Order: sequence, then structure tokens, then C-alpha cells
Amino acid sequence: MSSNTNNNKKLTMVSLVLMIFTSVFGFANMPRSFYLMGYAAIPWYIISGIAFFIPYAFMMAEYGAAFKNEKGGIYSWMEKSVGPKYAFIGTFMWFASYIIWMVNICSSIWIPLSNGIFGRDTTAAWAIPGLNSTQTLGLLGVLWIILVTFTASRGLEKITKVTSVGGTAVTLLNVVLIIGAIIVLITSGGKLAEPVVSATSFIQSPNPSYQTGFGVLSFLVFAIFAYGGIEVVGGLVDQTENAEVTFPKGVTFAAIVISIGYSVGIFLCGIFTNWSQVLSVKGVHMGNVAYVVMQNLGYQLGLGFGLGEAAALTLGAWVARFVGVSMFLALTGAFFTLSYAPLKQLIEGTPAELWPGKMGIVENGMPKNAMWIQCITVIVFILLVSFGGEGAAQFFSKLVLMTNVAMTIPYLFLSGAFAQFKKKKEIIKPFEVYKSYGSALTASIIVTFTVAFANFFTIIEPATRGDMSSTIWMIAGPLFFTIVALIMYSRYEKKTAGQRKDKVA
Repeated sequence: MSSNTNNNKKLTMVSLVLMIFTSVFGFANMPRSFYLMGYAAIPWYIISGIAFFIPYAFMMAEYGAAFKNEKGGIYSWMEKSVGPKYAFIGTFMWFASYIIWMVNICSSIWIPLSNGIFGRDTTAAWAIPGLNSTQTLGLLGVLWIILVTFTASRGLEKITKVTSVGGTAVTLLNVVLIIGAIIVLITSGGKLAEPVVSATSFIQSPNPSYQTGFGVLSFLVFAIFAYGGIEVVGGLVDQTENAEVTFPKGVTFAAIVISIGYSVGIFLCGIFTNWSQVLSVKGVHMGNVAYVVMQNLGYQLGLGFGLGEAAALTLGAWVARFVGVSMFLALTGAFFTLSYAPLKQLIEGTPAELWPGKMGIVENGMPKNAMWIQCITVIVFILLVSFGGEGAAQFFSKLVLMTNVAMTIPYLFLSGAFAQFKKKKEIIKPFEVYKSYGSALTASIIVTFTVAFANFFTIIEPATRGDMSSTIWMIAGPLFFTIVALIMYSRYEKKTAGQRKDKVA
């Protein structure tokens, strides 16, 4: 009897906030943001929380409540709100964003592994004879995606359960950051490693690349990306106690907690990390900055405890090892899951006729044929980007920018479809935050504009510095997958039109 009671237990506001927090809050976003903007990152997290996170989360909640019995996920949401073509392109772009993410992780997962083994990032020195480190990491990435695809396609996805320990360890990193920073602040007599000179410290970035108007505005996409994962709230509405009242309050409170959490975390980085001394040195880039910052925390803790230089460096290396192992396990688990889950949802949620040949076949719960096509696509992108003739810092910066842009583009489709969703009276909406079409349209415009605005400046900012390569790659990825989606849908339309003619005949 008690078992049934527990199964039917509804989410309270506290448990709802905790679920949203664990789904959205990402540890690496804080040191990465501090590296790009210093304390000046904080206002942008607050702005994106207000202009993006809260209104978008409410949209996902309304979608989730209205289509809770649909198996097609976001495809069903957009298909019933706008139409099948819009839905397929939007869903395909959502899937494509994970391909770009995999391209990024294939080449950067070696950084946490290096930190886990050596206590620091040594990947810049990894080189196969005749190749530089960037090309070597690219080839290692090719081997990684082949290994993961081979393993996952055989139904061995249970490996994610083993690596879930990495997710727990990454969560503990937040505790280490908070306690460690407070200890350093006390032992340093309240002195900040990165001083707050005046209010300009929260406006102007210490990073030369982010001091121009274009650079500062392009940072908005990082802040938006940091709020990624809020799609999970779409499935929580019907599980929430007194949803009409609890859910809006829970989402708003979660957004405030996460915004404050990111802001505090960024500020904590400045307690023990001097930007010029630690982050402006050669070899520090967006791929390894989280490990550099945490290694520095261990080093500063050692000095605060009165240890000698050598002992403090050793402590820093062990903190970096903990961060490296945690991140490596967490990324491995996430990679195995994302190698098949988005693809499987896309295939199962869309019409079977969309998929050519045997691509749409799902065997033993796995879309094996599609996974190998996905693998080949990832390999092509890895080789094109890694053999593009750049240094490690530019290589990882390009990968991170490509990922951020690709992962936020699906938000445009979902927010853009929301006004149409509200307009259709035939769609039963058991949960509504936006009571009128006018409020829904306003929210849709604000969110869509915010994401489009952020991506526009992120894409053109490198070009203003003469780095056309990064701009081209950020455009090339989404453009390539848009063309593929249009070709596939055009083929589907011709096929179904032919079938209709045959039936009439």
C-alpha cells in the first residue's frame, strides 16, 4: 500500500526546484565565463535569466502539459502547433546540435583524461610523428566515436549507469569550489585575487577579445547555453502538486537560484584566481580553463595552509586529477547516451517514410544503421575542423563556439512555434501560464529575439577580429544540417505524393 502512495507522490516546490537545478546548472560554465568576461559575466547571466530562462521554461511547461501523451517529443509539439515541415526541420536541428556537441567532446574529452592522469592538461604536447597536437586529438576523436558507436549499437548502453558516478562527483565540485574559495578568502585576509576596482569590474572584461561591443554582446549566447536543459521541465507539470500555483513559482524560484548560483560561482573564481596571472598565460583556452582554475584553487589552498611551493603545486595537481576523473566519467556517460538517444527519438517520432533505405530501422532498441551514418558525419566534421591548420587554443575555441550556437538554434524553433500553439483552440491546454494570446506572443518574440540576437553576434564577432574561419564554421554546421533536412523532407513529400496518386489510380 505504501508503495503505491510513494509512486503517486507529487513533486513539491522544493523537489521541483531541485530537479530543475540539477538538470540545468553546469559547473564548467562558471570558470569558462570567468575566463571570457571576468566579473562582467554576472550581469549577462541575470539578463539571460529574465529574457530567456523564465519565459522559455514556462513555454516548455505548457507544451509538456498539452502533449504529455504524445510519443514524438518536440516533433509532436511543433507538428501540431505549426506543421510537419517546420517540425521536422526544427527537430532535425535539435538532433544536429548533438552531432556538433559530439564533434566537440570527441576532441576535448582528452583534456579531463590528461588532468585525471597527470594533474594538468598535457594535450598540447600529444603528437603523432608528422602531425601536430590538434590533428592528433582529432584522430583520437575519430577512434573515440567509432568505439562508442560500436559499443552502444550493440545495446551496451548500460555503461552509462557505471559512469553516473562521474555526475555525482561533478556535483560535488560545486561544494569544493564554494568551501575552497571561502577558505582562501579567510587565509588571504579577505583579499580578492582578482580585485574589484570599481563598478567597471562588473561591466568591462579583462579578456581583450571581449572588450569590444561585438565581443560583449556575443557572450550572451554563453549565458543562454548555460541555461540549457530546461526542456526537462516540459514533462514535470503533471507530476507537480497543485501545478497551477506551484509550477510558476517553482520555475521562477529555480531561475533566481540558478542565476544567483552562476553569479556567485563566477565571483568565487575571482577570489582565488587572478585573471592576468593565471588565465592570460599561453596554453589556457576554453577547453581546459575549468581544470586550470580548479588546479589553481588547490594551489592557493596549499599556500593558505602554509605549505611550501612544491607541496602547494602537488595539492593543486590532485585537485585537477579529481576534476579530470569526475568530468571524464560524466562526459563518457553522457556521450554514450547521446550517441543513440536523440537519434532514436528523432526516428521514432517522425514518419517512417522520411528515412531512406534501412536508416529508420530500430533493432533491439537501437537505430544501428543511423548510428553508423551519424558516426561517419561526426568523423568528417572532426577531420575538417582539426586539420584546418590552427593551434590548440583556436581549435577548442572554435569547437565551443560551434557547440553553443548549434545547441541554442533549436530554441528558436520551439519559441517561434509557441504563438501558433496558443492560437490553436483545438489543442487542449490543461496548464497555462500565459493566459492570453497577447502575452504568449510577447514571450515568444522576446525569447526568439534574445536567442537570435545572441547567436548573430556570436557568429559575426570572430570575423570582426579577422577570424573568418570560426565565423564560417559556426554558419556551416547549422546550414549543412538545414540543407540535409530540407532535402530529406522534399524527398518525403514526393514519395507521399506519389503514394497518394497510386491510391487514386
